[in-house]
Amino acid sequence: MHKLRRHALVSALSAITVATLLTTGCSATNSPSTADKAAATTAETPEPGAAEEQLAVVSAPDGDATPTAVADANAVDQDKAKKSALKVASYDRKSGRAVISAPSSASDAKPSAPPSETASEDPGADTESEATPDANSGASPDADTSQDSSTKPKAAVAVGDVIASAPAPGAPDGVLAKVTEVVETAADGGTTVETEPAELNSVLGESEADGTVPVDPSTMEVDPLVQGVKVSWAKTGDLTVGPEGAKLPLGSLRIDVGASVETAAGAPASAAASVEGFVQLAPEVAFSYDGSGSGSGSSPGGAFLGLTGDWASQWSLKGRAAGSTNGEPIRIPFAELHADPVIQVGPVPIVVNLDLVCYFQVDADGRVTVDVEQDLKGDFKVGGNFTWAKGWQGVSESHMAGEPLKTTVTAAGDVKAAMGAEATIGLYGTVGVTADVAPYLRAEADASAEGSADGTGSGSGSWALYGGIDLTGTLNLQLSIFGTPIFQTKIPLGAVHEEWLLTKGEART
Repeated sequence: MHKLRRHALVSALSAITVATLLTTGCSATNSPSTADKAAATTAETPEPGAAEEQLAVVSAPDGDATPTAVADANAVDQDKAKKSALKVASYDRKSGRAVISAPSSASDAKPSAPPSETASEDPGADTESEATPDANSGASPDADTSQDSSTKPKAAVAVGDVIASAPAPGAPDGVLAKVTEVVETAADGGTTVETEPAELNSVLGESEADGTVPVDPSTMEVDPLVQGVKVSWAKTGDLTVGPEGAKLPLGSLRIDVGASVETAAGAPASAAASVEGFVQLAPEVAFSYDGSGSGSGSSPGGAFLGLTGDWASQWSLKGRAAGSTNGEPIRIPFAELHADPVIQVGPVPIVVNLDLVCYFQVDADGRVTVDVEQDLKGDFKVGGNFTWAKGWQGVSESHMAGEPLKTTVTAAGDVKAAMGAEATIGLYGTVGVTADVAPYLRAEADASAEGSADGTGSGSGSWALYGGIDLTGTLNLQLSIFGTPIFQTKIPLGAVHEEWLLTKGEART
């Protein structure tokens, strides 16, 4: 009885299935399933508003000699570079000629197939393509062509490829270049090519990146410009003790200096003027890139390049300085610093060129004699920011505060002295942003006042001591290296001028 019922149920289900197939006119062998249809629809229509790939912004790894990335002109995503085993063996910046060395394994030579390999390696490609037969295409080549392909070395790169490299022989500022011609391929796999400058959007594509990378102070080259300059630094895991046993915060660079400055004509020997103290920096490179909307080689949606960091200085001005020439302050550079840190944006090595010129500057009338000292701490941020709505705009920010350590002002007059740094930051040897960060001290006294910070004084009148910060700079044409529209003139960063009262007093007989 049970067997009869089971047989009737199976027969009924089979009849329903057959009826359904006859009604819809579908067959089980050629009709895609609902899941297959959904997958096909998803592949053909990307999800609107899908987030672009977020790339990490970090320091290039230690021990990874000359990292390189290549954007393959024949890849599906041409504007997206991949890490490559290729190396720039030599580069002539003036002519653009480069020699690209291939790794020992030919399979690692390029991140994706060159033109001659694309047809044969594409699973959906027709091996009997109507295109011009290539030696490696899988079509039937001529005998001569076959002979050539068996002896001619394979080029490491192809026309249209874009190469991004850390500093290499002949390219201390790194390389970001597009291959325009393959000149020669040597038997060892080295390929001589002609190149032209490329832009960052050709290797970053539609990706996004945002980060700040500290500059290792031990990598900075320092060129003292006056006698008495002392340099010390500290980095993570390797603390270097500064002058007089002062321990520096990790990641900081400190420059101590002491120098005489011009004294007013006729001033007594006791009024000899001098500046001494230190500047301490913890510089960081700020980089961001928004490639949204940058498909087909168009400009990115946004970009930023800047310099930021903590600042500390403690310095004093003594004597009766005469610090002006034809109405302009006297500026005395005391140290030049240079570094080429490599930041890794995803697979792409980006070479940052950083120059700092530390200086002191005096603007005085030669009448007032001072003995003043200031302790200053704070931070700053300068750079260029690009958006489609506003184009390139300067960014200038500073948050600093100081306190007087010593204040003596004698006689009537004015004096302003600064100990600052002029910073230049660029990419791959092109100047992008120039900024002047100038913390200063300003003393003024009227009548015949003589006062000091302890409240004592003689004569009659008043005096005051101020601290302040001047921050100026410009954006340069070369920031178009991001692939953004160029501008024809330098754009001011936007000046910052802040001043605060340190101490003041009155002196009476």
